[in-house]
Amino acid sequence: MTKLNIKPLADRVIIEPAQAEEKTAGGIIIPDTAKEKPQKGIVLAVGEGKKDEPMTVKVGDTVLYGKYAGTEISVQGSDYLIMRESDIVAVI
Repeated sequence: MTKLNIKPLADRVIIEPAQAEEKTAGGIIIPDTAKEKPQKGIVLAVGEGKKDEPMTVKVGDTVLYGKYAGTEISVQGSDYLIMRESDIVAVI
């Protein structure tokens, strides 16, 4: 797991997206242009939450999120997503 020097505010979380699949279940190799953006990732940092709404996810959770959720950022050559906890659909 990566160590970040970024602390999200309020109900936001920082997620490291999973890598896109290289092969299909049948063994066909997927070219870079056809790979879909993953909708799964690992929570790296969690904000404090809102006044009456504590955070339900914690660092290290694997989560599913919406296809267009969050804002993409790049820190030290790695890509991450910052999103609100409400954009997270499920914890795996």
